[in-house]
Parts: sequence; structure tokens; C-alpha cells
Amino acid sequence: MKILQLDKNHPLIAKQLQDKGFVVDNDYESSYNDVLAKINNYDGIIIRSRIPLDENFLNNAPGLKFIARVGAGMENIAVETAEKLGVSLINSPEGNRDAVAEHVLGMLLMLLHKLSVATTEVKEGIWKREENRGDELFGKTVGLIGYGNMGKATAKRLSGFGCKVIFYDIINGLQDEFAQQVSLQQLQKDADIISLHIPITDKTYHLIDENFINLMEKNFYLVNTARGKNIQTDAVVSALKSGKIKGVCLDVLEYENSSFEQIENNNLSLDYLLSSDKAIVTPHIAGWTIQSKENLAQIIVNKIIEKFA
Repeated sequence: MKILQLDKNHPLIAKQLQDKGFVVDNDYESSYNDVLAKINNYDGIIIRSRIPLDENFLNNAPGLKFIARVGAGMENIAVETAEKLGVSLINSPEGNRDAVAEHVLGMLLMLLHKLSVATTEVKEGIWKREENRGDELFGKTVGLIGYGNMGKATAKRLSGFGCKVIFYDIINGLQDEFAQQVSLQQLQKDADIISLHIPITDKTYHLIDENFINLMEKNFYLVNTARGKNIQTDAVVSALKSGKIKGVCLDVLEYENSSFEQIENNNLSLDYLLSSDKAIVTPHIAGWTIQSKENLAQIIVNKIIEKFA
């Protein structure tokens, strides 16, 4: 089988697949149209997010047997079309769940204990103690929305900090020793912190909007390591200004481009977030660790070999 790899990944992918008899070509530069022009030479594609594999692409790739995404989200693939055409879809959400969970915890501790602000001030010769009094994570109720790989790993770590962890998911029966499953309404009633662990779909687009925020019974903290478009940034900024949202931890932004490599829309809401002491913002790196890079790649290789070798 011939495989085309469209993004730079851990070198173990090419090496291990070649050792099993696959032919692996790398193309990190060609445009959508250039890739489409040669795709009939390949049985499989390995991607991250560089090129969208939309309905047009898939309908013009009749020999394609699989698409493997090194990561969790599949929003850059026309999933329904692929399934209709019999193209196998492979991803590796379990590969960076631990990295994401640690990132959630790290951002929350930075925000609640004002670590970023205090460190910056001390380095500038400013010594403030009362102004930097922290807010403990211990005893808080954390509401997770989505309880797949990322949600479960996050719940496990939060439970060790003395939090009560509850979650809402569209799939029933997911409750375990680390978190209690509740309705969305119950979560909005009880949660001190909301953390998102969901894909981007028609139903989750702008899930956190003005209406959602108004239905929260408590003033709360918001964490998003899922997809930027899960939240309506203008509504979140408004709630930050009013105090309804006490602070935000954002690893993803609504204004990222489709490859997640840069921000493509600067505006007043983004400017506010980037200048606010109430916001911790990182560049889509929650799942981006040394260990996860290898884990994601190894899982993809194992799944390809198991199905096609």
C-alpha cells in the first residue's frame, strides 16, 4: 500500500510503516489542488490539519482506503462522505489525553493562584501580596462537558485535588469513580468551573454563548482546550467584564485558522483577552508535549498495521 503523509509528524510513523512493507511519501508543501491531482496514486493519507479532505476531495479519490488523523478531531474530514465511500477513518484521541489533562490543571492553578500575574510583577520589581491572594481549587465543583478520553483523564487528576467532578455527555452510562454524570441543567446549577472536552459540530458550535452563561447559577471559571469555536468569544468577554465569568483558561481560540497554526482574525474581544489578568491564553498546545507527539504517532501506526498490514 502507498501512503501519503501531508503533515510533519514523529519520524516513527514512516519508519515503522516502511518496515512493514508500506510505501510512505511525504508532501508537506503542496496545495489542496496539487494533492488532489495525485491522490489516485495512494491508498491512504496521514494528516493533522493542513489540508481539508472535503466532499469534493473524497469523491475524486476513488482508490482511497483510509485516512488517518494524528490527533483527535476529525472536523477537517468530510466524515459522512468518507463513510459512504467505504473509506476507513483512523484517529488517536487517546494519544494526548494525559497532556491535555495536565494542561487543564496547570492553567487552572495559574489562574486561580494568580501565578502569571504575580510572577510578572515580581520580575518588574513589584511586590504585591494581598492583591495576589489566590482562590483554592480544593472543594470546588468542576463541570466537564464531554466525557471521552480527554474528559476522563481530566476528571482523574482533578479528583486528586479534592474537587467534586461532575460531567454532562450526550452518551449515557459513562459515570465512573472519578466523576458523576448529570444533566446539563444540573451542571449549570452546581459548577464553579466549566471545562470543555467536546468536538466541534453543528450542536457544539458556540455552545458557550450568552444564553448558556445566563443559565449558570454561580459566577464561574471557564476552561477550553477543545475547539475555539465551541465558545462565542464576544459573549465570554462580556461575561468577564460583568464578573459572571471570573476568569478563563483558553488553549484554543475562535479566531484560529483551520490548520490551528495562526490567528486569522484580530478584534476587540481578542485584544481584551490578551490584555486581561483574568485570562490565561496558550497557543493550542494542550495536547502538544514531547510524550504525546510519540504517543499519537505510535497509536496511528498500530491502528494502520492492525487493519491493513
